Amino acid sequence: MTDGASPALLTDLYQLTMAQGYWKAGRDRHEAVFHHYFRADPFRGGYALACGLGPAAGFLERFRFAPDDLDYLAGLAGTEGGPLFDPGFLEVLRGFRPQLDLDAVPEGTVVFAPEPLLRVRGPLLECQLFETALLNIVNFQTLIATKASRIVLAAGGAPVLEFGLRRAQGFDGGLSASRAAYAGGCAGTSNVLAGKLLGIPVRGTHAHSWVMAFSGEDEAFETWARTSTGGCVLLVDTYDTLEGVRRAVAAGLRLKARGRRLAGIRLDSGDLAALSRAAREMLDAAGLADCLITASSDLDEHAIARLRAQGAPIAVWGVGTRLVTGHDQPALGGVYKLSALRPPDGDWEDKMKTADDAAKASYPGMLQVRRFRAGGKPLRDVIYDIREPLSGAGEDLLVPVFRRSERVRREEDLTAIRERALAQLRELPEQFRRLAGPRQFPVELDAPLHARRERLRGGREARMQ
Repeated sequence: MTDGASPALLTDLYQLTMAQGYWKAGRDRHEAVFHHYFRADPFRGGYALACGLGPAAGFLERFRFAPDDLDYLAGLAGTEGGPLFDPGFLEVLRGFRPQLDLDAVPEGTVVFAPEPLLRVRGPLLECQLFETALLNIVNFQTLIATKASRIVLAAGGAPVLEFGLRRAQGFDGGLSASRAAYAGGCAGTSNVLAGKLLGIPVRGTHAHSWVMAFSGEDEAFETWARTSTGGCVLLVDTYDTLEGVRRAVAAGLRLKARGRRLAGIRLDSGDLAALSRAAREMLDAAGLADCLITASSDLDEHAIARLRAQGAPIAVWGVGTRLVTGHDQPALGGVYKLSALRPPDGDWEDKMKTADDAAKASYPGMLQVRRFRAGGKPLRDVIYDIREPLSGAGEDLLVPVFRRSERVRREEDLTAIRERALAQLRELPEQFRRLAGPRQFPVELDAPLHARRERLRGGREARMQ
């Protein structure tokens, strides 16, 4: 947690030493263009869900070097005994006020590798300083929003609740994960701070410790039924699960006699398919057909799909660890690459990392993505350079967010982002969003951009010979 501190030092050291190097070399005011993109769709899936723009934009708006930041940097020693940072450079940072243009794909948009999510344009020094934080924010939230969307798709319309705070990677990770999970389609969170700060609906039941704190399940369930005001859901697997269900049925009948209802039971261990079927039979036989079964216990999209295939009558899914940690892929391989540069009063020069590994070669120019549709569904995406207009009617995905660091697009409500995500996932043909063996969505380079990229690659190879 930053505890309200300035965010300027949330960066890697080499961003600051490079910025100083640009300043010393007189290249700090060269105008640059950087793009953030990822090389492969996460979770061996067929898409990703853009997320994190809101927090990233907030970071840019708050970015200032505080006096104690500069004091800290002034105290760092270089390898030759002198200070690491020149006092003149620290004075530049003291008056630092970003003058950047930012274009971005709106949150909740379905995207595909290697499409740019962000385009940053401005002085080279400034663009460089924001690399680490932008990657930190957007990579993680895009990863978790994508994971959440996969789980929501697997649930087939049943609500998915995010229960991951206790297993998340720290306070900040927990809050960011709750935000991204809701953006990705989850119906609520157990994270109360996320509810307060972000307006996410909060949900919860009770823990095993509640049952263990009483003489037995009967007393625990009756007391919970009497004292809870948020809808009575009973956790039934503290001791013997089916016996717990029987006792929950008895508590539900007592509630019904008092004009209330047992909202649900929760299963948190064991054979969830068999236990949920047995529990459903017991509840229905007792006239408690409106009592819903919630399941948790290390669930993810694959486990939920298996349980649904087995006919498990589970109405609500509580997902924690495997969601908020991106369990099967704990990081998105997003990168931030320089793609064009020009000196003051000079011409633009394309920049490209060619690399021995062709998969790591970057993309030159000032990029935009145009989405073409047919019958209301995405058909193909084309990446092109905005300096070479693309023909054909379609939707350009990157939209202006900042101009000279002044916001030109208002911050979106998280519920609106969630609705966009759910709508776009409904539009995406099944073969691109299925969990196993999805087809690769067509993403093309515009012909002039492809030719320019090949020329740059060929020029690099010629220079090496």
